[in-house]
Amino acid sequence: MNYFEFYELPVSFILDAQEVKRKFLERSKKYHPDFFVNEEAQQQSEMLELSTFNTRAYHALSDFDRRMQYILEMKNQVSEGERYELSPDFLMEMMDINEGLMELKAQHDSAKIETLRKQVRGLFDDLYQEVSSIVEAYREEVSTESDLKKIKDYYYRKKYLLRIQQSLDTFAAHS
Repeated sequence: MNYFEFYELPVSFILDAQEVKRKFLERSKKYHPDFFVNEEAQQQSEMLELSTFNTRAYHALSDFDRRMQYILEMKNQVSEGERYELSPDFLMEMMDINEGLMELKAQHDSAKIETLRKQVRGLFDDLYQEVSSIVEAYREEVSTESDLKKIKDYYYRKKYLLRIQQSLDTFAAHS
């Protein structure tokens, strides 16, 4: 059983956050191990497993990026340790940003930090715009392999950008 089945939700990149939370709380009450302390060890163990599964499901489905990763893993599009090849154009653009970060390490410049932050935010927006219609219209039964490949590319490019953003945030905090 996957997390979507467990929560009786359609496999979708876009979910109602309140609905996911409601399903989590509903199952938390239903499967909480404390309610089964007087039951046999086997049933206690089963409830503990279901409670753990519920927590993992909520963790994966309550966050867009983790949900995207989970769906892509379910569909065998991504795997742990995969060496995905990003497009040369994207890598060139990232190289320019990384050079800007290196310049900041050599000489702190608050204006340059803000410029890079705006550039990275713009790239996040541009990346999502490229796939937003596919992500928002995704339906497991009708979406194509090509759709998943585009979302996979978005996933890896976004991960790369997140690392740059973290570096920028870390550098800015230490300056």
